[in-house]
This record gives sequence, C-alpha cells and structure tokens, in this order.
Amino acid sequence: MNLPNKITIARIMLIPFFLIVMLVPLGWGSVHIGGTELPVAHLVGALIFIVASTTDWIDGYYARKYGLVTNLGKFLDPLADKLLVSAALVVLVELGAAPSWMVIVIISREFAVTGLRLVLAGEGEVVAANMLGKIKTWTQIVAISALLLHNFPFSLIPFPFADLALWVAVIFTIWSGWDYFAKNKHAFSHSK
Repeated sequence: MNLPNKITIARIMLIPFFLIVMLVPLGWGSVHIGGTELPVAHLVGALIFIVASTTDWIDGYYARKYGLVTNLGKFLDPLADKLLVSAALVVLVELGAAPSWMVIVIISREFAVTGLRLVLAGEGEVVAANMLGKIKTWTQIVAISALLLHNFPFSLIPFPFADLALWVAVIFTIWSGWDYFAKNKHAFSHSK
C-alpha cells in the first residue's frame, strides 16, 4: 500500500476519534476566547476535523506528483471525504448547530452522485471530480469547521460567518450535483 492510500486510511481512522470527542461527555469544560465560550471538546473535535480534511489535499498531491494513483485510492479518497463530512454534519445536527434539512440535502447529493458514478462505472466510464465538486467539498469543510468552532473568530465582530458558510456549502452542493447529472444524463437514456 502506497503513502497516499495510507494517508487516506488515516483520515478514515480519525473519524471515530472525532465522534468520541464530540459526542461522549468527557467533562473537559470550556474556554473563553474573546466573548465566545467554546467547549474544549468542540475545539479538539474541530482540530481533528481540520487535520483530517487537510489530509485530503496531501494524499491527492502525493498521488499525482509521484504517479501513485491507484484504483484503491480512487475508491477510498472520495469515500473518506464523504464519511468525514457526513459524520461531522450528523454531529452538528445532534448538537443543534446545523439544520437537519440542510444536512439531508448535502448527504442526499453525496448518495445521488455516488449512485451516478456506479451506474457510469458499470458502463466503463469513470467520473473524476470536477472543479465544482472540489469547491463543494471545500465550502463544506469551511462551513463545518466554522460551526464546530461556534463561529469563532467571527463571533468577536459579530458576523454570522458559520451560518453563511453553511448556506454557501448547500448552494454549491446542489449546483455541483445538478452539474454531475446534467453532464452525465446519457447514463439514464440507455436501455438494456
């Protein structure tokens, strides 16, 4: 197994730690930063999420730079992204920090595009992530990070950055999902 795939597996393995930190009452207390009270568990969870999200860029960089792109990596990398983002979004709903309907839209898009990729793969086509999909992923990561950090440092202004970032993520989620289906509608016109 090559280094990029090991990094991707490490990202997947960080998810249970993130969930434990965020959902198991560990009694770590809170820190006050400016006027923001931030539970230590949320700060640690945000750091785990940010580190895990950063590994997405690192494994892709190494895979492309050193010609280490593998079928396992093509499978694991988007799976790791979807697992990490979905886990974080479900945690945010559990904490009352994100509206469930927005999370349902985001997760539903992920299932739909994955289904489309499976249909196309059955026909021998591979759908690579396009620029809209990459923007969608990064807007989701930014929004989730801001929500996990209780809108810090923007809470000092005060400016509702986390809420706006989540709206932007939902918009890019819908737009990129529509784009994938519009560009690949031929997958549904074949009859067997």
